[in-house]
Amino acid sequence: MKPAPAIAAKKALTMYFTKIIILGGATALLLAFVPAEGQEIRIAAAADLKFAMEELSLKFEKQTGTKVNVTYGSSGNFFSQIQNGAPFDLFFSADIEYPRKLETAGLAEPETLYEYAVGRIVIWTPRDTKVDVARQGWKTLLDASVEKVAIANPEHAPYGRAAVAALQKAGIYEQVEPKLVYGENISQAAQFVQSGNAQAGIVALSLAVSPAMRDGKHWQIPAGMHQALEQGAIVLKDAKNKNAARAFLEFVKSAAGRATLTKYGFEFLSGKKDEKKQ
Repeated sequence: MKPAPAIAAKKALTMYFTKIIILGGATALLLAFVPAEGQEIRIAAAADLKFAMEELSLKFEKQTGTKVNVTYGSSGNFFSQIQNGAPFDLFFSADIEYPRKLETAGLAEPETLYEYAVGRIVIWTPRDTKVDVARQGWKTLLDASVEKVAIANPEHAPYGRAAVAALQKAGIYEQVEPKLVYGENISQAAQFVQSGNAQAGIVALSLAVSPAMRDGKHWQIPAGMHQALEQGAIVLKDAKNKNAARAFLEFVKSAAGRATLTKYGFEFLSGKKDEKKQ
């Protein structure tokens, strides 16, 4: 027995609207996580991230069509700039305390603070340096041929503070201090050594293994000789493209993002992922 025409029509109409609802829901989900092509996000990034961030940005742009505009500098300077209204969407700091303070002050989006990596420091010398830094370690900095040692300014650069702490822990800070020259950030400190204005430097491992510096020689400073360089990122309250900023942060959290950070010597604290306000 065939169903009445009215009942059949009603069933067909119900199925039609059900499909529309399902498709509409799926489309909404996709739009929520995939930024529209043509968008742009502005990132303030610690200088140690220069090469890793360039690679992350290119991959993200290719996947989403969203342009990533990155400015590099010292975390402390960016912290001050953001407090004064600097126009960034995301802040990647070499010290997680800076974004933590921004969250506390209400200058960042709640529940977006993320510890993305732990940095390491090394003593780096050019390839043609006579001192064998891999064998000499700390003694490299005491060698008579090393007249200048470059580090980032410890007043506002986390990598500079780590360098000073490690020198003090090694018991040679007073001997090395007269040789120190300070870069505005860790990238500039590395440039001092590359250009010959310093014969050695305490720089980020992420820079030492980059294409620009990997032909040099380095010795990795034991992690226990300074406070861990826990690095954090956060979406800022005044971000113009919050959805795109959140999407980029999710990309950094992904397996592909973490693989890129690992490639540049960054490490991860086991068991620690998202940072939330207690």
